[in-house]
Amino acid sequence: MEEARHAWPYKSIIGRRTADVETNNPQAMRQKTKPRKAVTVADEPAGTRLNRRQELIDEAARLFARDGFAGTSTRDIAAAVGMLPGSLYYHFKSKEELALAAHEYRVSAVRARVEAAMAAAGAEPWDRLEAACIAHVECLLDGSGYPAIVTPQFAASLPPAVRKRFMEQRREYEEIFRALIEALPLGKSIDRRYLRLALFGSINWTLSWYHPGGDSPTIVARRIFAVYRGSHEGLT
Repeated sequence: MEEARHAWPYKSIIGRRTADVETNNPQAMRQKTKPRKAVTVADEPAGTRLNRRQELIDEAARLFARDGFAGTSTRDIAAAVGMLPGSLYYHFKSKEELALAAHEYRVSAVRARVEAAMAAAGAEPWDRLEAACIAHVECLLDGSGYPAIVTPQFAASLPPAVRKRFMEQRREYEEIFRALIEALPLGKSIDRRYLRLALFGSINWTLSWYHPGGDSPTIVARRIFAVYRGSHEGLT
């Protein structure tokens, strides 16, 4: 995973992105300060339990991003969705299982978004890579707590078994970009591994410095990508 660590920002971002969103989102602030009235699983219609599971995943991601894994308890997560602490265990056996579910949900959602963008871009390799980068950055800068939990910083705070699964999920996702760069018509002088690390590192680093109000995530991604495409396209 040495390569993956170099492709993500080392500067700690956990909590900052979520804090930015909560500061500008009164609804999020109300949710933070006024937990819902607690209910038990028995109070819930069977048809709503899948939605409750997703609520737990969403709130866990937000709280993990704000307070870190160690700083978030199952009681905190249950309170955020108005659930009694014991009822959370109907959906998840542990906080670790909930963290893994949140990570898997996010990686799967981003992968689907990236693959859809690639399909819409057509067959040209550079266009497909650009579409993938744009979709990736749009997801990364969407203002939710999810981006923070897919960083190496967050993974490092997890128990070893859970951290291993996080890394496996991220490697599977990053294979998309390996394949896209392998398909580029590059000359023999271009090291594809370094190109991939540099590009992936550049787009992931936006999570450290981007603030809403300037260029949109889409424009940011296009301008970063243009640097790489302009420097390498047509070289032999």
